[in-house]
Amino acid sequence: MRFLMACAVLFFLAGCSTKQGIALNNQQSVIMESPVLTAGIIPGTPSLGSDQGRQKATLSLSNNQPKSIQVRYVFYWYDKQGLDLLPFAEPRTITVPADSSVDIYSLNGNLDAYSVRVHIYL
Repeated sequence: MRFLMACAVLFFLAGCSTKQGIALNNQQSVIMESPVLTAGIIPGTPSLGSDQGRQKATLSLSNNQPKSIQVRYVFYWYDKQGLDLLPFAEPRTITVPADSSVDIYSLNGNLDAYSVRVHIYL
């Protein structure tokens, strides 16, 4: 019994030694409300690069419907610890033409910018 209690304490203490920061699920880089998918918009995966010393995130939106669809989106930037970088970007609107794709992007001049998440809604 004492052995089990000692193991439980060790497991608890081992769990307390995780690194600082907020865990971000990098597989959830696009947050999309269900009406967007129902409308026929299919997002790609955000890609990060640089543009004149700033971080640039680009995302492709495809429309597989025979009519154009207007969507709204916001890019959220995070540092290496998973903390939001301020100021937050303003929501933007774009019309994705029928049976085609468009690229949306965001630029961030903060040197701590490390990852991005995109929220897409109608």
